[in-house]
Amino acid sequence: MTAAGLRGALTVSDKAVRKIAERAATEATAGPGTGATKGSADVSGRRADVSVDVTLPYPTPLPEAVRSLQQHVTARTHQLTGLDIGTARVGVTALVPAPATAGTVSLDKMSEGEVSLDDSSGAGITQLPHTGRTARRWWSQRRLPTLLLTLAATVVCGALALDLILVHAAHRPAAAWRTAALDWLSQHGPGDPTVTACAVAVAVLGLLLIVLALAPGHRGLLTVTAPDPRLRAAVDRAAVASLIRDAVGATQGIGPVKVRVRRRCVTVRAGLAFGDRALAHHEVRHAAHRALEGCELRRVPRLRVKVRPEATWDPGTTTEDSGGREPIPTGGDTTTVPGFEGANH
Repeated sequence: MTAAGLRGALTVSDKAVRKIAERAATEATAGPGTGATKGSADVSGRRADVSVDVTLPYPTPLPEAVRSLQQHVTARTHQLTGLDIGTARVGVTALVPAPATAGTVSLDKMSEGEVSLDDSSGAGITQLPHTGRTARRWWSQRRLPTLLLTLAATVVCGALALDLILVHAAHRPAAAWRTAALDWLSQHGPGDPTVTACAVAVAVLGLLLIVLALAPGHRGLLTVTAPDPRLRAAVDRAAVASLIRDAVGATQGIGPVKVRVRRRCVTVRAGLAFGDRALAHHEVRHAAHRALEGCELRRVPRLRVKVRPEATWDPGTTTEDSGGREPIPTGGDTTTVPGFEGANH
């Protein structure tokens, strides 16, 4: 009988692990327009690190849904590959509104803590306690700068190594580009304008690389408060703006709505088509407040609301307190919501 050490070995490629992780994420987010959009895997021996980007149905409690999805992807990939899977990284790239006829969307067959997602009431959602600390910023892997720097270094070092090998092994003369570069350097000192300009360019490039290494990056992502310290979740600014725009647009009397989301401030500009201006301002502020609070951001930005009447604004009837003479004053167009002065959620 062949010894165990001579029977061969089974190797699972990065591509196979990536496809299995993507399929597992799609299984856990079964629904129209939802599922895995992109994934990656890095296999090293008997261990693999996987990450997937997914789209989830809206509305969805992101911390709980991503935690369950993370557990499912990790367990399913380990079951099918036999590899030790580290904590899966899950990124939510978009939220897809559920059909009007669909009452409940569920993440099926989770290994632990099955979660049901209701369209409006939140029934069946298990609220988990917030523990641990969530990072304020989502760090970028800087793949493009790393790729460009690696390619440049590979080309330069490879050309130099090849030329040295040809000179010493094949006894060929040095390449013309290397001798020309050495001759040019021997004729230009540190005070030469060209040398100074090149040195400044290299210094700026080095400073840029240091900034890229120390800065978090991904300024378009806002981190979400996670119920588990091992879970990292973030939501795109465009998704937050879309949620707030939909919530404000459903307010009675409100016309076009513009939302601008920054890291520290969210500005909502709404046009008033008809109705009392003060009441509309209050309702718009409340709707935007509720939508922003529902995102459960780690660092909640300030909320500013501006409601301006349109050219065809119909104010309707005046209130009794005004004596039928003028509408209630709004006290200004800009309002900062109490409790949203950059406080942590």
